[in-house]
Amino acid sequence: MKGAIVFVVAFIIFLAATLAYPELPPGKQIYDLLGVEETTEPVLGISVTTLVCAIFNGVIYGIIIWLIFTGLRRAEIIG
Repeated sequence: MKGAIVFVVAFIIFLAATLAYPELPPGKQIYDLLGVEETTEPVLGISVTTLVCAIFNGVIYGIIIWLIFTGLRRAEIIG
């Protein structure tokens, strides 16, 4: 259960960070690799491109931080 909380917290932090700085890697690079055209249509006041990049970053960094947390717990470095 703690791992899910760690993932959600990391997801929210990196989602917010990407909304503030849309060029934060790797979200923008992944979006560009998909070949989807950029659009400025707003969703809740945020452009679709920025929102998709933020979700990519939240998921990727959330998984990385969750894996680190899980490894440290299994090594019994943290409780």
